[in-house]
Amino acid sequence: MAGEARERLLAELSTVSRRYLASYALFNHAVADHLGLHATDLQCLNLLTLEGGPVTTGRVADLTGLTTGSATRLVDRLERAGYVVRERDAADRRRVLVATVPERIAEFGRVWERLGGGWYALFDDLDDAQLGLVVDHMRRTTEFSAAQVARLRAGEV
Repeated sequence: MAGEARERLLAELSTVSRRYLASYALFNHAVADHLGLHATDLQCLNLLTLEGGPVTTGRVADLTGLTTGSATRLVDRLERAGYVVRERDAADRRRVLVATVPERIAEFGRVWERLGGGWYALFDDLDDAQLGLVVDHMRRTTEFSAAQVARLRAGEV
């Protein structure tokens, strides 16, 4: 692609990306408000459902980028709201694990389903290669964002 056309596309991608991120952040806040949660708590809950089982509070801190003290307070809020419980690790009784409450997670899932019911339809006009490109973009953006968060937290910026 010619240099000038590519520059225009990259500028448009930058603008569209900023709007996309802002719209998702606002959507996240609205869902969190609807559920009576803080936006960070909602995203933590989302990440916990992807973990495949109970995790330590240290893992919650890793997932969210919070300090262990802040992660503990986040887990406290989720526990008060009934979304998680703390349980002793059967293999090491000294460790406490954070486990999601299946019934509350099902409620959480139903809200996402009602709101995102037409989400798959957004991709109906894409072929498999185009859809793969979107998935690759999202994966790469997630990795890039994680690296930038690490730089910010390390004081490199």
